[in-house]
Amino acid sequence: MDLFDKQRMENKKKAAPLAERMRPRSLNDFVGQDHLTKQGGILQEIIRSKELPSLIFWGPPGVGKTTLARIIASQTKSNFFQISAVQAGLKDVRKIMERAEAELKDLGKKSILFIDEIHRFNKAQQDALLHSVEEGTLILIGATTENPSFEVISPLISRSRVYQLHHLTRENIDEIINKTLQNDQRLKSMNPELSADVKNIIVDYADGDARRALNTLELAVQLGREEKGKRIVTRDNVRQILQERMISYDKKGDSHYDTISAFIKSVRGSDPDAAVYWLARMLEAGEDPLFIARRLIILASEDIGNADPAGIIIANSAFQSVHAIGMPEARIVLAQTATYLASTPKSNASYLAISEAQDVVRNISPEPVPLHLRNAPTSLMKEMNYGKGYKYAHDYEEGFVEQDFLPEKLKNRIFYKPKNIGKEKKLKERLDRLWGKRNSENKKK
Repeated sequence: MDLFDKQRMENKKKAAPLAERMRPRSLNDFVGQDHLTKQGGILQEIIRSKELPSLIFWGPPGVGKTTLARIIASQTKSNFFQISAVQAGLKDVRKIMERAEAELKDLGKKSILFIDEIHRFNKAQQDALLHSVEEGTLILIGATTENPSFEVISPLISRSRVYQLHHLTRENIDEIINKTLQNDQRLKSMNPELSADVKNIIVDYADGDARRALNTLELAVQLGREEKGKRIVTRDNVRQILQERMISYDKKGDSHYDTISAFIKSVRGSDPDAAVYWLARMLEAGEDPLFIARRLIILASEDIGNADPAGIIIANSAFQSVHAIGMPEARIVLAQTATYLASTPKSNASYLAISEAQDVVRNISPEPVPLHLRNAPTSLMKEMNYGKGYKYAHDYEEGFVEQDFLPEKLKNRIFYKPKNIGKEKKLKERLDRLWGKRNSENKKK
């Protein structure tokens, strides 16, 4: 690299946004994610060993996924290719794979392909990566804000190590801001002056996102008033940037969980007004709408169940719709679903049933499956009385005939206790009619 190239790179760095200028170049400079980056942590060991596995970094925006990928590439002296799944396609991926194969064959140099928002790749696009990852031609580092279990194909997950990154703490964001004010030459040239109160506002708004914090800091300094050779940054400068939309969502690190808890409890408590308020709080704070949709699916089963079986269908449909259309329109789908689920009858009978059944399975030695319930596909099994005495329900009136389906030790045990509410009331009436004798015997115990 000649002097002209070096100067051009330096000029490019100076023109870059503050978040890019302050991007750490080594794990020692990296702030946060101590469970991965501290001395003796897994990423330190990966870099030291130079045995690079494919990785998937799962975490919210602005917590270091891209930075860690670049650090790994730099410190292992690997080629680094970066694409966004939003913009790139199979053609781009294949070109990179060809270059990686040539580099490995001719120079013995490893190549890392970093795919930002890998969850945006469809199945075919993810499938195309498998061969190169399997052969070791290409080391994949994927970044996703979505749970890989839902958004990344299983074969790719099985060939990668998945590491979860967390929101940065208030202390992390504060440290990043202080380091920036001390070390960024462009910012220092403006001689900014920020009170502790102003920094706290930026930290609060950042919500664990370093990029958001630095973008806010940079603009706030630019808007500050010049006074005696200093750039004074005030609360008004910051509030102007935030457009009075500062949502206190993660001030103490646990508001994320507190707010979703308030939302779920409002739906469970049949208060659609409170539910839609907490929904608005989360959306305005930048919460992932798919996270909210997933929680509604769980709630529809756990808290509504068979009192309104349509609840789980509506919740699942909402998840698919939110996934398909994204924000801002997804807010309408979430509002419709939340208000419906809050307004409909509730029952946790199914949840209690599986919890009790699992408790029994864990604490009582398993009994063999009764002979009359076993299949008998061979003559030997028939000779051993497999299936003997089984009564085929459809041969009887109402498609029902009383017989034992549980092991002998658990005979007549009742796990599912439907409630007298909504559609579950009708299920209860039918089960009482069919199994009245068994139900009454259990009530006496």
